[in-house]
Amino acid sequence: MSAVQTFVDLLAGRREASSLASRDWDGVIGVARSEAMLATLAHRLAGADLPPTVAALFVDQRAAGAVAQRQALWEAEMARRALAPVGIEFVLLKGAAYAAAGMACAAGRQIGDLDILVLASDIRRAENALLNAEWEWVKSDPYDDFYYREHMHELPPLIHKSRDRMIDVHHTILPRTHRITPDALALVSDAVTSADGFAVLNPADMACHCAAHMLADGDLQGGLRNLWDFHLMTRDFAVADPRFWEQLDVRARLHGLLDAVQRAARLSRDLYGAVLPAGWSGPEATDRWFRERLFARDDWGRVTRPLLEQAFYIRSHWLRMPPTMLAQHLWTKWRKR
Repeated sequence: MSAVQTFVDLLAGRREASSLASRDWDGVIGVARSEAMLATLAHRLAGADLPPTVAALFVDQRAAGAVAQRQALWEAEMARRALAPVGIEFVLLKGAAYAAAGMACAAGRQIGDLDILVLASDIRRAENALLNAEWEWVKSDPYDDFYYREHMHELPPLIHKSRDRMIDVHHTILPRTHRITPDALALVSDAVTSADGFAVLNPADMACHCAAHMLADGDLQGGLRNLWDFHLMTRDFAVADPRFWEQLDVRARLHGLLDAVQRAARLSRDLYGAVLPAGWSGPEATDRWFRERLFARDDWGRVTRPLLEQAFYIRSHWLRMPPTMLAQHLWTKWRKR
């Protein structure tokens, strides 16, 4: 059995940690590191029968994950202090949103950039307010700046001068040139408030965004982590509200994301054992390529299917841009290198 399969089985609860030999842990830890899920695994196996060295590593990982969450929420507070005086409200996205909402998928989740969503009409004022609060541009290249502003769903990334933390300011959740156009106004208007007082997407929209980020706007880098997020959030939302899957169907159709959401649900079932309602578990022939892409790592965490990885990279750009624009973009980036 491959290390990736063992790692997935441990997360899904199909295999007991005590059944692993010492040599198995090297591969599992290598895969978990490469997927940025080592702290996630540490939380999942809290209380399990582990080798002493693995147990000590997992204690450190859980502690580091708790610190990372506090840092992410503090950065969200700093963004709120910068934007509130000019009357700009924002919705937290991704990892910081999961932490603010106290969700199960936040446990051990690596949180990098702070991602926020503002109304498109507020994007310029948000930019100016953050620049005045000592954020600065990460990318100084004129073409990259033009590309973000004209074609992407966010401003060019910003980093704080003293805290060295990045923020991505979104005005929607998929690039402007994407074949799919989610309803950004509905995302903001129907957001809910977390216990910490931050706005986050409502449950159905949060699942839609997770699926979009994983399957409609990327090459499946970090796919196991994003799928784990989707698995846990849909499981918990369905427990809290029996009508959740119906609501998810409605919102996925509204945003044009039904295919991505249904595929995420099927992959969640196939990898993590999700129980899906009737109508969500139909077979899809092309799912096998997505499963193979997610499992394409060796026991050191290295990619084992470079051509498949490249195919998904091309697919991600194909979804983002019309063919002529894609050719021009890739040509420009190649010349710049």
